[in-house]
Amino acid sequence: MSKTLSFKTYSAKPAEVERKWYVIDAEDQVLGRMAAEIARILRGKHKPQFTPHIDTGDFIVVTNAEKVALSGKKIEYKTYFHHSNYPGGGKFDHVKDLLKKKPEKVIEHAVWGMLPHNNLGRQLFKKLKVYAGSEHPHASQCPVELKVN
Repeated sequence: MSKTLSFKTYSAKPAEVERKWYVIDAEDQVLGRMAAEIARILRGKHKPQFTPHIDTGDFIVVTNAEKVALSGKKIEYKTYFHHSNYPGGGKFDHVKDLLKKKPEKVIEHAVWGMLPHNNLGRQLFKKLKVYAGSEHPHASQCPVELKVN
């Protein structure tokens, strides 16, 4: 007579997921380290009921995007490339210029690169709210201050 153990793997259901709201102050935070932590929370990997194919993550509000820090000499040399799909349509945006014009895009681009590039990733990305200044319109959700080191 053999004894067998049978365990069922827990899989979270979308209706069972409890979502929280977090606020991150990006002032003097290193971009890559902060983006990695944001992607981890958006994905839900900090929760014990994490399921890879289900959106188990929380909402993130990032303030002071214009004051984010980049390590090394990236502020001078880092560029973003995109193409218009026309011949000769390649464009380069320098991070220094982008921080002046659209500081939200720098953080969004860094976080998007750390999320899955599929339907789930697009769904996760919608839970990220980035604002250039210190004000945000999500006070009614009672977001919790989150320290990122």
